Amino acid sequence: MRATLAPWLVVSMGVFACGETWAQASPTLERIAHSQTITIGHRENEVPFSYSVNGQPVGYAIDLCLAVAEHISEQLKGAPLAVEFVPVTPVNRFILLRHGEIDLECGVTTSTPERRQQAAFSYPHFFTATRYVALAKNDMHTVADLAGHSVVSTTGTINIEQLNALNRTHGLNIAVMLSRSHDEAFSMVANEQAAAFVMDDILLAGLVSSADSPQHFSISQEAISAPEPYGVMMPLGDAVFAELVNSAVRELYQSGAILSLYDQWFLQPIPPDNRVIGLPISAELAAIFARPEAYAD
Repeated sequence: MRATLAPWLVVSMGVFACGETWAQASPTLERIAHSQTITIGHRENEVPFSYSVNGQPVGYAIDLCLAVAEHISEQLKGAPLAVEFVPVTPVNRFILLRHGEIDLECGVTTSTPERRQQAAFSYPHFFTATRYVALAKNDMHTVADLAGHSVVSTTGTINIEQLNALNRTHGLNIAVMLSRSHDEAFSMVANEQAAAFVMDDILLAGLVSSADSPQHFSISQEAISAPEPYGVMMPLGDAVFAELVNSAVRELYQSGAILSLYDQWFLQPIPPDNRVIGLPISAELAAIFARPEAYAD
């Protein structure tokens, strides 16, 4: 999908030393300047971060990345940059980034020490913990309640690694199942093909809220992981580009504009069905918004 940036994202064309310097110092910026296009990897069903409505990518992470695109345009002093949206999955997102087929991945990728060996990440834009969803009638709330059950998670996610580690460490005798998508995994719980679905708690909350009968599901009280950050993913080894992206994110945070974005996607009705996620800003995230430069990997 290819779209021209809205007028507030467009800057006039000109050959300025500043733009040339940025591009020459960064292979990613050089590619963007040459093509006059920034390519954004997006998810198709990660409400409210990155999902599609009538074929158009929308969401909290999408809006954040469009603000980054505006900042990049300003620094390159370029012609109207086009934004090309490329759908990505948990399986192919790192491959597409590494091959230069996307410049940014704007979704729900957790920034961990292991992943920072494969990609660079922006300042966090959200914090989430791993939990599980189960049918409420089964009265499952703790890690111990998973023992002896079939439990599903999505291929290519960190949650699979966490579930396998939990299984080994605690000897829970869990039968770990793999799904191709979050929707498929959630359906497996709904249809009683799996006892639980392990995933980021905010994504589970979105799936439950959109179910026909949300009251039939419960999210575990006990977390499987500590809160971990989501970040915009960028090519590894391009420090100039990473700093430019982070300067855009920092500006968004320090201006307070991020608070309006958060309110729009987490506290107000969102498309397509006007549901409300209803999740106030956490203490960890509020601290990042106040002082992003203080964040340490």
